[in-house]
Amino acid sequence: MHGFTENSRANHATFAENAPMTSTLLPQSHATEESFRPLRIVLHGALGRMGQRLLGCISTERGCRIAQSIDRDNQLEVHPGDADVVIDFSSDDGAMRAAQAATTLGCALLVGTTGLSQASLDAVTRASAWVPAMVAPNTSLGVAVTRKLVMDAARLLPGFDIDITETHHIRKLDAPSGTALSLAAAVAQGTGKPMNPARIHPIRAGDVVGEHVVTFSGPGERLMITHSATSRDLFALGALRMARWLAQQPAGMHVTDEWFADFARG
Repeated sequence: MHGFTENSRANHATFAENAPMTSTLLPQSHATEESFRPLRIVLHGALGRMGQRLLGCISTERGCRIAQSIDRDNQLEVHPGDADVVIDFSSDDGAMRAAQAATTLGCALLVGTTGLSQASLDAVTRASAWVPAMVAPNTSLGVAVTRKLVMDAARLLPGFDIDITETHHIRKLDAPSGTALSLAAAVAQGTGKPMNPARIHPIRAGDVVGEHVVTFSGPGERLMITHSATSRDLFALGALRMARWLAQQPAGMHVTDEWFADFARG
């Protein structure tokens, strides 16, 4: 089976379950001539749930186009210089193949796949010696804001008990979620010590897209910070924002906090 090329993009956008959300990738304050240069994307994991949503969103977003869509057993058909970024939402093994594709093409690598093994993380790290690379367990702008709020609350509420409860659909395999682990890291940044893993509570039930609740419990009061995802499109649009930013960065490993800091500065 051959990879999907730009000419077949419109047909494969129909994999999306519903009409995609529409959004400008960057707010007006971020708009520059470079911001609207078409971002040439190699989409890795095109037939998965997130791949379908990305195809749908790319078909309606200005400034983005598919260079090639790849899924399991497809061969890379584009050549170096023909792509700006590889976006991966596939599997543990798929993330390793995406890292190789980005290295071959000499373009940025954004991995949104969660539950990565150390071998896959090592593959992304090796790729970062040649290209800008980032592992983003959650590409939502709202989650980036949530992480900042959680870090500040952890710092400002010393002595409070802190719990993270995360709920996802029954088919999500990794538990705790990558987002829950990133929120635990934000807690650690705020308190200055690692969070107890026993206080992270994963739930797999129904068709929940994703919900994360961080609860701070102290004498006579509780503070709860909640993020609820109602559509996978928010992750697709967030991935496109991050991908455009990443494609303009130097080679090396980058983190979502870098992207968010630039975004917040306007």
